[in-house]
Amino acid sequence: MATLYQSRKMTIPEPHPEHQEFWQAAAEGKLLIKQCESCGEYHYYPRVLCPYCMNDKTTWKEAKGTGRIYTYSVMRKGVPYAIAFVTLDEGPRMMTNIVDCDLDAVHIDQRVKVVFKQSGDQDNPGSFIPCFTPVDGE
Repeated sequence: MATLYQSRKMTIPEPHPEHQEFWQAAAEGKLLIKQCESCGEYHYYPRVLCPYCMNDKTTWKEAKGTGRIYTYSVMRKGVPYAIAFVTLDEGPRMMTNIVDCDLDAVHIDQRVKVVFKQSGDQDNPGSFIPCFTPVDGE
């Protein structure tokens, strides 16, 4: 019997001024990641300093929004859901939710694409969270 994804309340982390652009873009259906202007490396979780060369010249770039599942875990107590690390096509890994699929069919190295789910956070109405769903045919 399949374990189907069910919508659940998700909240965004405490918003910080340096992440405001990330959350605004998410509300517009765009996934942003940081790129270092010095070494060219992409990184996620967004931070002021590049974790590779410690340069403070980083800029927001729109990601393709596609990648592969690196690892995952399906929680089955209560409302079932899946948490995963997805390796973005640009290189960084991000922790995320896997949504809109049969959770029993999720597997490592599966192609996924970003989708945005409205948070259930009453303190931040209108906020959206980047999640991932399997690419059709995978």
